[in-house]
Amino acid sequence: MLVACGSDKPNEQDQAALAAQAKILMPADEALASVYDRSCKTCHAVAGTGAPLTGDTAGWEPRMDQGMDLLVDHVITGFGGMPPFGFCMDCDAEQFEALIQFMVRGE
Repeated sequence: MLVACGSDKPNEQDQAALAAQAKILMPADEALASVYDRSCKTCHAVAGTGAPLTGDTAGWEPRMDQGMDLLVDHVITGFGGMPPFGFCMDCDAEQFEALIQFMVRGE
């Protein structure tokens, strides 16, 4: 989704559209979809939580620039407003990586 020219942050209308899109996106894999629905979606499909929205590639870009290992570590240990294990105490690092990749692309 494109945002206003010259702006790095989506405006309120764009943010609402991204949030609406994030609410309907689901991983194709059933097991990941179940985890996403019960854990990740709580924050990553709600505008204003501070979490990058699912499918918002611009919102995820600075995080992805830090590298997948650090992102997975942030999920496991907790970071900012994200609780340790991101509400999924039974997930492993491989699942977290797959979920992050899904949320970045929205597919």
